[in-house]
Amino acid sequence: MSHAVRSAPVTRQRIIAAVLHIIGQGGVAAVTNRRIAKEAGVSLGSVTYHFASQHELLRESLLHFVREETRRFTELADACQQEGIDIEGAAALAGQVAGGMAFDSEHIAPFELYVEAGRDGRLREAAAEAFAAYDRLAAQILGGLGVPDAERLAATTVALVMGLQLRRLATGSPAEDLVDALLLLARGALPGATPPHPRASNSLS
Repeated sequence: MSHAVRSAPVTRQRIIAAVLHIIGQGGVAAVTNRRIAKEAGVSLGSVTYHFASQHELLRESLLHFVREETRRFTELADACQQEGIDIEGAAALAGQVAGGMAFDSEHIAPFELYVEAGRDGRLREAAAEAFAAYDRLAAQILGGLGVPDAERLAATTVALVMGLQLRRLATGSPAEDLVDALLLLARGALPGATPPHPRASNSLS
């Protein structure tokens, strides 16, 4: 196997990382082959060799991010199930993950890509695949916590988490807001449960 063949996945990975970084900094409009090549430290020809079009670049970058996030959160979900974590513990863990997630360019980029999918129908299949992955993960976590109709509630949970993460991005609101919202949703979904009142928040956002 030649060195070029062995290094191809590494080069491709560097290009995708560069695309996410560029989108997070300047939006989709900032993505050009020359900027990608400079950011990734590869030749201009490498960009066009690995990705035939900008559409392919955007699609693969979105799917890569979601796969990595899904892998990370699946490991957390498996750990929760093995340790027998309860709803409060799961919500607290989600808050820790959210609070520890810096909204750097890589984490801003997917929001940009989802909006772009609204403009470019060619990206919608990738966006749908991304949300399906999040839904499967949410259903796994909810089911592990004993929430009935976990699959039916999965999309609502994903929408809640993503909406609150977008709110944090826009306003700087605390991760505790996410914990409160998840507790309300999960406890309200349990048989015979009365949803608690959320904690009072000093945030006006």
